[in-house]
Formats: sequence, structure tokens, C-alpha cells
Amino acid sequence: MRTYIVTGSASGMGAASAERLRVAGHRVIGVDLRDADVIADLGSEAGRRHAVDEALRISGGTLDGVAAVAGVGPAMPDAAAVASINYFGPVALLEGLRPALERSGAGRAVVISSNSASTVPLIDDTLLGLLLDGDEGASRDHAATAQAALPATVVKSAPSISAYATSKLALARWVRRTAVTPEWGRRGVLLNAIAPGAVITPLMTGSTDVTATPDPDSFPTPMPLGIFGQADDIAFWVEQFLRPEARFTTGSILYVDGGTDAAMRTDAQPTAMRR
Repeated sequence: MRTYIVTGSASGMGAASAERLRVAGHRVIGVDLRDADVIADLGSEAGRRHAVDEALRISGGTLDGVAAVAGVGPAMPDAAAVASINYFGPVALLEGLRPALERSGAGRAVVISSNSASTVPLIDDTLLGLLLDGDEGASRDHAATAQAALPATVVKSAPSISAYATSKLALARWVRRTAVTPEWGRRGVLLNAIAPGAVITPLMTGSTDVTATPDPDSFPTPMPLGIFGQADDIAFWVEQFLRPEARFTTGSILYVDGGTDAAMRTDAQPTAMRR
């Protein structure tokens, strides 16, 4: 039996991930705003410290894996909060729990990014730089200011879409940069990301104008498989990344989006190194 932390464990992809791991016989310590072993707001510094402290206390200081699933969508009216929750939340949690992952001898961590990082044409490069520099105050201020400048039609349907897509891109880049540092890679702690597409969860239906049973052919982005994802489609890959056998994969961004990114950016990946 292994011990895992799953954030966002009360609903959606987090709940599905926690359930998969429990069914496999593992111990899961859930973190969420409600209905969890650890009640914590990952959008605040105090909440993150509490989450790390409680996770270490409950686990005894050794963890086999962390799935940082918690996040908010583009319908959230406060773009500053989106930056804090979607980027600084998982980064602080994983940095705080890295020593506990190292102690297990085969620590695994996976975060949830989004295919919006590469398919939404509203990336804010200034915000991206502030996030990656670790400046939460400036990131929040800029996100709020930039949100106020968005067209009214965008604000009406997805008020924090730019902050959402940018925070998910920053998180993916943080994974790539961090996974290959000696503190992670050479100490056996593997770090990867999953980039979901259109998955039917409360987050998606609350962030778009779709119903619980939408038509994939009328969705704003291509849906090559003609179906939407389900929470367990993401949970499956969360479980795979957390397995000790996943010993030679780190710094990867796995698209689990039914082919949407491939359809929109067919030749974007892989990118050849040029001299």
C-alpha cells in the first residue's frame, strides 16, 4: 500500500483520481475546501502552509505520490484568484512536499495543466513571466488589470480566460523546468503534467455554455473523436504517472484531450532543435 496526496479530491477529476487510487488499495489523503481529510484553501499562503503541514503530519512525513488536481476555471470572476489557485497553489504544495516524496525512494508527482495553454489565443506574456518569476503579488495585480481590459464579450462568457490559460501554461513550463533539476530528478522524484481538454466535470459545465450532455460537433474547438472526456479518463493517467514503475518519465506534458491540440496545432510538436 502506498500513500498519496490528491488535491481537489471532493469533486471532478480529483475525486475520480482519489477513487482510482483507493480502489487499487492505496491510502489517499484528500485536500480540498470541503469533504476532505485536509481542509485548505490553496489560493492563499496560509492555506498552502496548512495543507503541507497537515499532509506531512497525517502521512508521517513520507509520501509516495502527489496529484495536484485542484484548480478553477475561466468562469471564475476574479482573475487574480485564478493566478493564485492554478499556479501558486500547486507549485507551493509540491515544493513543500518534495522532501517527503524523496523519502519514499520512488516519489511521483503529477499536476493538471490544460490544453487551453496551447489552444486559447489569449496568453498574457507579462503575466506568464511574473508567474514563472514567483511574484504572486505582481501576478495578482497584473491579472486583475489585464482582465479589466478584455472585451466585454469575452468577459461575459469567460471573465478570467486569459489568466486561466496563462496560469496553465506557466504550470506546464514550471513542470518542465523543475523536473530536470538535481533536487528532483537526481533524487528520484519524478514530475509530470497532464493537459486535459474538454472533460465533462462540474468545472467545465460551470465554465462554458454547454450542458451536461453537449454536442461535440458544435463545441468551439475541434473534437476529432466526436466525444467528450470523462473525469476517469484523466484519473487513469494520474494513476499511471504515480506508479513506481513509471521510472523513466519526467518533465512530460501528456495531452488527454481527444486530439484537440493535435487538430489545432498539427505540426507544433515535436519541435526540432536547430543549430
